[in-house]
Amino acid sequence: MNATPLPPSRALSRLLLLTACLVFAMVVVGGITRLTESGLSITEWKPISGALPPLTQAEWIHAFELYKQTPQYREVAGPAGMTLSGFKFIFFWEWAHRLLGRIIGLIFFVGVGWLALTRAIPKGYGWRLAALFLLGGLQGAVGWFMVMSGLEGRTEVSPYRLSAHLLFALFLFAALIWTALDLRNPDRRAARLTGWGALALAALFIQLMLGAWVAGFRAGYVSNSWPDMNGHFLPEGIDWSNGALFAMTHDPFLLHFVHRWWAWVVVAVLVMFARKVRNAEGGRPASIAIHSAFGTQIILGISTVLSGIAIWLAVLHQATGALLVAATVWGAHELGSRKLT
Repeated sequence: MNATPLPPSRALSRLLLLTACLVFAMVVVGGITRLTESGLSITEWKPISGALPPLTQAEWIHAFELYKQTPQYREVAGPAGMTLSGFKFIFFWEWAHRLLGRIIGLIFFVGVGWLALTRAIPKGYGWRLAALFLLGGLQGAVGWFMVMSGLEGRTEVSPYRLSAHLLFALFLFAALIWTALDLRNPDRRAARLTGWGALALAALFIQLMLGAWVAGFRAGYVSNSWPDMNGHFLPEGIDWSNGALFAMTHDPFLLHFVHRWWAWVVVAVLVMFARKVRNAEGGRPASIAIHSAFGTQIILGISTVLSGIAIWLAVLHQATGALLVAATVWGAHELGSRKLT
């Protein structure tokens, strides 16, 4: 018996949700890449031929020699005694991260192309799909822009380019989910972003940006105690010599402090936001998802600090952050697409 074909809008919605799942996987792999210091292992950008890793011993040696020319190898990995085997390990994570990006672009392009050829794209969505595709391409460009910052004069990538790379990915993730949910609306009308939705997403955006800066400046390592920081509420060691604004954007002690306490501002906003979502028609599942995500995220954040930044906990922390974005977008969409009861 033949399966009933999906309505065009539902088929496109599933394609976008699949793409969002792949973006989520890319965020997770990106976290592993960062935590294992793998991001600078591939020093060239080859969109086509770069899809294949080195296949012969000579190719591996060539790739390793290119890495040896970076400041990271000369000042960090080389003195630590990195071997070709160790290089292969970090190369794998960066290669997997870039391969996922290629797969995402291919699946999205082929899937949308097929739906366009079969005239299965609902009216009014063509420009949104084009914008999503361009956003994905821009995300790849920002990723290479980030890598370039660590190939000359630095032993790691710029924290600000790192944050831009992560935030672009999460924005793409959110846009894919929002558009997919629009396509599932019975009346096919796009949801609007309400004031509460904008407030929740803005508070979360600030926290995600702070988290990216904490990662980029290795600020998570400055304290492994909670709720105090090395025995003090306001940590010692903050460098105020260049002014408060400079400290707020550069000092690892202050960044760590602000990140951990802004989290509670986000929680307060999300609790009120989730209550609004719960009161919307059909919003209870989204409200539960929001509470579950931020509760898990807080526990993982504290556990990551207490562990001294165990890689597996830090990766789960970043992954749950992405899930919190998804839950908040879901809630904002519910709030903007249905009337309150």
